[in-house]
Amino acid sequence: MKKNIIFVVNPISGDLDKSDLIEAVQEFATTNHFDLEVYETTGSNDIKQIQKLYNENIPDRIIVAGGDGTIKMVAEAMEEHDVIIGILPAGSANGLSVDLNLPSTIEENLKVAFLNHFIEMDMICINGKKSIHLSDIGINADLVKNYEESNLRGFWGYALQAYTTLVDSAAPFVATISTNKEVVDHTARIIVIANSQKYGTGVTINPHGSMNDGKFELVILKSLDLLLLGKIITGNMPIDSEDVVIISTDKATIKTDYKVNFQIDGEYCGAQDLLEIHILHKQMKIAIP
Repeated sequence: MKKNIIFVVNPISGDLDKSDLIEAVQEFATTNHFDLEVYETTGSNDIKQIQKLYNENIPDRIIVAGGDGTIKMVAEAMEEHDVIIGILPAGSANGLSVDLNLPSTIEENLKVAFLNHFIEMDMICINGKKSIHLSDIGINADLVKNYEESNLRGFWGYALQAYTTLVDSAAPFVATISTNKEVVDHTARIIVIANSQKYGTGVTINPHGSMNDGKFELVILKSLDLLLLGKIITGNMPIDSEDVVIISTDKATIKTDYKVNFQIDGEYCGAQDLLEIHILHKQMKIAIP
């Protein structure tokens, strides 16, 4: 029996033309006798459309070409269904694919996405919204907001915004963090809510994170100067420093003393002063090498 595959493409993610990618996927599917249904996202009603396609085709897998935002959208569309999601990294934020150590060539990625093993991965729920990767409140969310609003893209756009954001940043905030075990107060510049280890830029922020252990980590950076930022960016996350506190838990509440910019998986979500967080254990199946 032929296997059905739905291929979801975000045509505008990462500012790349996707026609070659779509061709490569179609060729691979034909060669390996898969029935392929291609769906290009439009940004309106995508979840309903994908669910409709699922019900019509009952696919074995859904292959996603896009960044973290597209993957998360497909995962949300499929949360009631038992289906494996394969990833072809093609967005501006590909943090999840960096964390899963997906191969760098399209040929190898096709094999992983269509044919290989999978893990059952956790997601994090924050104020009712889902996060697959890394979210944070504080200075990095300022950065995401500035980056979204600026017209300079790519690494230099990011570096420039990072510098400006540090210079312009508001005072540290005080966060009251409640978990099952304790209630603690920390003065912080940034709190990362991490399901995994690395940002899409390859920077490791949470060295001990695992995506399927039923826990997430709160990584609290109490101060953030250019020196600490430099250490983090060059991959020397100073976890033994007194400027860094890591709390591992399956649920938490964060209250801040004023509204602080917040982002989920690279998407700016406004300024918040209360975050209710819990883990969704083994929420989605993801193909891995």
